[in-house]
Amino acid sequence: MKKITILFIFIGLAIGFKFMNSASSEGSSYKYHTIDQIEAFRDTLRMAPIAAGEYFLPSSSCRGCHGYDSAHTASIDEAGNDVNLVDRWESSMMALSAKDPFWKAKVRQEIMINPAHANELQNKCLDCHAPLGAYTAKYHGHPYYTLNDLENDSLGSDGVSCGACHAIGANRLGLGNFFSGNIPYDTTHVEYGPFTSPYVGPMQLYEGFTPTYSNHMDQGRLCSSCHTLITQTADLSGAYTGGYFVEQATYHEYVNSQYPGNDVKCQTCHMPQIQDAIILSNSTGGLTARTPFNQHKFQGANYFMLNLIKNNKDSLDVDVPDDKFDSTIVATTDLLRTKAIDMNIILDSVTADTAYFKVKVLNKAGHKFPSGYPSRRAVLQLVITDATDTVFKSGTFDAQQHVIGENPAYEPHHDVIKQSNVPQIYEEVPGDVNGNFTSILERAAILLKDNRIPPAGFTTSSPVYDTTLVSADANADDDFNKTSSVEGSGSDYVHYRAPITGWSGSLKIRAKMYYQAVPPKWVASLFTMSATEINRFKDMYNNADKSPFLMVADSLVGVGLTTGATELAASNIKVWPTITHDGKITVASEYGELIKLIDVYTTDGKHPLELANVSYQQELTFDLPAAAGIYYIRIQTSKKIYYKKVVKS
Repeated sequence: MKKITILFIFIGLAIGFKFMNSASSEGSSYKYHTIDQIEAFRDTLRMAPIAAGEYFLPSSSCRGCHGYDSAHTASIDEAGNDVNLVDRWESSMMALSAKDPFWKAKVRQEIMINPAHANELQNKCLDCHAPLGAYTAKYHGHPYYTLNDLENDSLGSDGVSCGACHAIGANRLGLGNFFSGNIPYDTTHVEYGPFTSPYVGPMQLYEGFTPTYSNHMDQGRLCSSCHTLITQTADLSGAYTGGYFVEQATYHEYVNSQYPGNDVKCQTCHMPQIQDAIILSNSTGGLTARTPFNQHKFQGANYFMLNLIKNNKDSLDVDVPDDKFDSTIVATTDLLRTKAIDMNIILDSVTADTAYFKVKVLNKAGHKFPSGYPSRRAVLQLVITDATDTVFKSGTFDAQQHVIGENPAYEPHHDVIKQSNVPQIYEEVPGDVNGNFTSILERAAILLKDNRIPPAGFTTSSPVYDTTLVSADANADDDFNKTSSVEGSGSDYVHYRAPITGWSGSLKIRAKMYYQAVPPKWVASLFTMSATEINRFKDMYNNADKSPFLMVADSLVGVGLTTGATELAASNIKVWPTITHDGKITVASEYGELIKLIDVYTTDGKHPLELANVSYQQELTFDLPAAAGIYYIRIQTSKKIYYKKVVKS
């Protein structure tokens, strides 16, 4: 009965088109249908149930119902904004995963270095970057799926498209326990979704798939198959060593955090929900609106590649309007600047020759920051200036966007930084069998460094710690992911001791965190080689804006500094109490060093209180500002300037 029904639909539409076209060819001015109706008929003709022996359909098959609705009924939020699934997805790195020119260049580089592993390498890489093409090849009995196959395969070129996620089964092969591109697809023509009692008719009729509810579609384990990747290690001659390297473990980092227990999922940040009731399909009237609705933005952190692909979309065969790219870039910017990290500067003290500061970096993401492919890193910058000159700098960049002062091998993790041009870089650094840095993933044998900031709740006792290791230099840092030796803070303190001998006046301290998705170091060896994919990406990279992305910033201004200033320890001036409940502070001179001026600063450098012209008193009691918090008291006497930190609880 189903086949007969479909046949009559197609015959009727075909007759209508024949009559329409005949009338048009005869120059008739009598029109039976509007242009929109004609296009709708054509879309219907394009839709047909999936052929026997096939398992996936491209995103174009989903666009008719889940794309833009010209009637402005479906996929519209309560404010009237279009939130359709396909348009939001198509400019994301998920949709562009199979056309990503950096990825293709790196795959080609790996093949050229170890040509005997070419087929296995491509299988591993394309399973996640072009899953529908790769798995179709597997199911048809082909042992390998290559870049050459991808070039001629519209299904593979669709990247991580609709079926790449919605056809993943809930429990087949143990979803959440298999990784490295081992994707447990349900091959029974089922498309899973997060809403109960889906309306099955149109999808069954036009696509041959049955929409089915399953709660795994709104769980982090849906992402596990590709977002923990373990690769085999080869030595420099190309021989497998029998060892393995964790290229990335974003899903396991999430498991090793507080977020699963708090019901925060991958989708929470990368597919942000709106509570508006949304009609999901424009093909059928009377559908029940659904809520909450996960927007298919898939925003991540790859601001650089989104811009590069947008600016080269014609040569990459990417047919996505600029405004769609702009929307995804805005979402990515928002994620990086508001939902990834917090950072603030804290002034500890100032002595005659050193200013003591620390910067707290707090990871707000549900995985390490940065996470994913190991080229990605974050650079902490601290710059101290007076009215005219730079007093101290760390984490700055040269014109080619190299980090100034970075160790050519790799920069170790720092707890304390005592001199300019020693940078703090949060990153994963793979090493080869000889212990040298490598950007060739098959040569990755050991973890030289991983001081990426763990998520809150992360511990070294977790069952998945073996895939989420922190390197020894960061683990030895007492306040890296620790508070009073207890793990799980999800933060790091970097302590700066800036030499200030000979400087005077007022200081301004600026801290910034920059993100680099593809730093120059990671393409240096790539660009020594020549191949179509490498040369194409090299041209794009050289013409791109490679400026690091500024995530967050903080500053202290007006920090007083005079030659001869000293910390208040073991001095003639006493301050008590250092922790006060009522806000009253007493400053006293014990040996005739009279008090001339008192200033009070907050940790952000603001100057809320000044007790000037205190008539050279020997003892003075005053009230701190009303707000609780940490304050720095600057005490100028007849001989020196002192600093003291106090707390109002």
